[in-house]
Amino acid sequence: MAQPLMPHATASWLVENSSLTFEQIADFCGLHILEVQAIADDTAATKLTGRDPVRAGELTHEEIEKGQADPDCRLTMHKAPDPVRRTRGPRYTPVSKRQDKPDGIAWIIRNHPEVSDGQIGKLIGTTRTTIAAIRERTHWNMANIQPKDPVTLGLTSQRELDAAIAKAAKAAGTPAYVDTTLDSDRLALIDELRAERDQHARDAEAALAAAEAGEPDTSDEILPGIKDPFKR
Repeated sequence: MAQPLMPHATASWLVENSSLTFEQIADFCGLHILEVQAIADDTAATKLTGRDPVRAGELTHEEIEKGQADPDCRLTMHKAPDPVRRTRGPRYTPVSKRQDKPDGIAWIIRNHPEVSDGQIGKLIGTTRTTIAAIRERTHWNMANIQPKDPVTLGLTSQRELDAAIAKAAKAAGTPAYVDTTLDSDRLALIDELRAERDQHARDAEAALAAAEAGEPDTSDEILPGIKDPFKR
């Protein structure tokens, strides 16, 4: 069932400008009845600015009057909003991360020069002009650009980066890049855990040997020969 373009704002307008039941408004807007109740009680997280569905062409005055006269009536949308289509263009990057783009571009250029400018543009969502400026070191902020992994910066995913590198390597006729850092980190972690386990085993054997030899337990002593007065 079609829903208003801005369900919460439309519900807010209907609550304030009509006598429709919460159930009717919730059904028309595709919301839970408790959400409509919250909007009516001003307990929603933010104060909503109402959106007139009549002016938007999604509802008619006649349909609202019909619903107000019959609480069991379900409102029918007059004209569904046009679906929002994303236009073709560079990948969207949040404003907070856009300043990191040059660092990510520089990292790819330094570590994987075989990746084309077009592939970098799709990965990071930037223009060929910017990429060329960084590649040729003519970028206006070149002195402050520090190559950083674009995956760590959150500009792309590891899967997308690996796919672009593999595609570029295939086109260049070179062996595909294989990241071995994960394997080395895993082996290092295994060695560390194994060393800790062996140390615990040695400590347990030493404690058992001391107990069998009859050595006094000094775990409750502050200094040799001085008992802890707070332990019984």
